[in-house]
Amino acid sequence: MSTLDSTATTATTPAPRDWATPLELLALGAIWGSSFLFMRVAANDFGPAALVEVRLVTGLAILLPFLWRGRKLIRLSHWPKLALIGALNSAVPFALFAWGAERAPAGVGAIANSMTVLFAALVAFAVFGEKIGLRRAIALVFGFVGVVILASGRTAGDNVMGAAIAGSIASLCYGFALNLTRHWLADLPPVVGVAGTLTCATLLGAPFAIAFWPANATSIGIASWLSACALGVLGTGIAYVVFFRLIQRIGAPRASTATYLVPIFGMAWGWMLLGERPTWTMLASAALILGSVIISQRAPKR
Repeated sequence: MSTLDSTATTATTPAPRDWATPLELLALGAIWGSSFLFMRVAANDFGPAALVEVRLVTGLAILLPFLWRGRKLIRLSHWPKLALIGALNSAVPFALFAWGAERAPAGVGAIANSMTVLFAALVAFAVFGEKIGLRRAIALVFGFVGVVILASGRTAGDNVMGAAIAGSIASLCYGFALNLTRHWLADLPPVVGVAGTLTCATLLGAPFAIAFWPANATSIGIASWLSACALGVLGTGIAYVVFFRLIQRIGAPRASTATYLVPIFGMAWGWMLLGERPTWTMLASAALILGSVIISQRAPKR
């Protein structure tokens, strides 16, 4: 066969369809969305500090082999950076979301979590001097309007403002962590860096977990224990492994689209399993925030 014939054959042969990627993105959105369900179930029994530590320890158990394998790549100068990023990426936001889960439906935290992408752009602009562009600036405004609508809502007579604000601050922490990771840990494989930050977060959270460990821990129900462990194993450990596999295969922008599904699954799990019917304020804020995130992520026309 000539080169021309070979080229023609290649051009007319359809590329194999990638069935795994959309399924993994869907699974990742479902897992991260279920995290808010698990927090809702376990937060009242454990309290935020203890629940976060159980989540960190069980999540670290999944990622520890990656840390051990890449331990020679981590220099002494990395550890202070890993500690700060661990606080911003895990310890503090996990505690804020757990605190919010004691006070509001699972969907509220899931919706507030969607602000992460917008906050990452805002931090990159305000702290690191990166251009934000008109499209992202407008998206930020609409995203914040969505948070205001979310915070103004009431569910079953309870004001969700505190949970919405806590979730927004947690997302701001994620925004800082994403930028610091990009600038400080670019020389480490992503999964090694995450395992390192999770190790530091676990150590940072331990004193608070000991101080606020529930006095009635022996009487905590099996549902709360299973939810707390699933929160770490699924929502932290396995989800990170799947996420970084996707980044290696399809790139970070496409992999990050899984976050668009988190509010949908967060509200769906709460509705189906806990009977938490979404309110119009939750739906309106989710539409505004998700729409602004999608618009902000669209590539500019050439």
